Amino acid sequence: MQIGLIAGSGQFPIIFCKRAIAEGYRVYVAAYVNEADPMLETLAAGIEWLHLGQLRRLITFFKKHRVTETVMMGAIQKTSIFRDVKPDIKAISLFAAMHHTHDDNILRAFANTLEKNGIRVRPSTFLLPDMLAEKGCWTKRKPSRAEKKDIDVGWQVAKEIGRLDIGQCVVVGGGSILAVEAIEGTDAAIQRGGSFGKGNSVVIKVCKPIQDERFDVPAVGLQTIQTMIESGVKLLVVEAGRAVVFDKAEMVSLADKAGISIVAMERPE
Repeated sequence: MQIGLIAGSGQFPIIFCKRAIAEGYRVYVAAYVNEADPMLETLAAGIEWLHLGQLRRLITFFKKHRVTETVMMGAIQKTSIFRDVKPDIKAISLFAAMHHTHDDNILRAFANTLEKNGIRVRPSTFLLPDMLAEKGCWTKRKPSRAEKKDIDVGWQVAKEIGRLDIGQCVVVGGGSILAVEAIEGTDAAIQRGGSFGKGNSVVIKVCKPIQDERFDVPAVGLQTIQTMIESGVKLLVVEAGRAVVFDKAEMVSLADKAGISIVAMERPE
């Protein structure tokens, strides 16, 4: 069996690659330059290093290795579209047909182009369901009454910015929105919101109301907690069953030492 992997940065592509190999797959990796980890070269049955926009080359690589299914995972710095993009004719045609170039529109159009070329895009977690956030409070400290009010405010706003395809995370303190994630990413939003929160802010990270689970699933991990500690943020809320969690045991241990609470919860859309 073979499976394709379209890889951005971070550990998610490496974790997937190792799991896929353990499940008997040969993994062919289309890896983005200046994003994907070179360690993938030691795991992949074949690898092609690409710049953003080299769509025809990606399809040719997969077809050469008879890849008919792929996953898309790993972060792409949004600022890379101003730096590392080298669109080919196929990519230019895709962009020209789009009315809006929001994240989801681009990713859906990209996935649809692959599927028209006989390459099915699978959900990023289809071999890793154990990495999805389990409902409940994971830490010794539970949210305070004031923090629960901030969760109510932040959840609604986070869903709304997700609906508008702006970001997936907000920072709340004292009932006020302190930061909204945009192009800078989650860690930078936490730092910015924490600077206003004076040790009493809450991070809420959720799925978009109409989340395409093939890509852009919200993720948290040890780095998230480290950023919260540096920024004086005391509570992290994620959406149960719909967020990917990296290094959960280490994450919880560090949070407990710092007096941080982590909660995975469900809310109606």
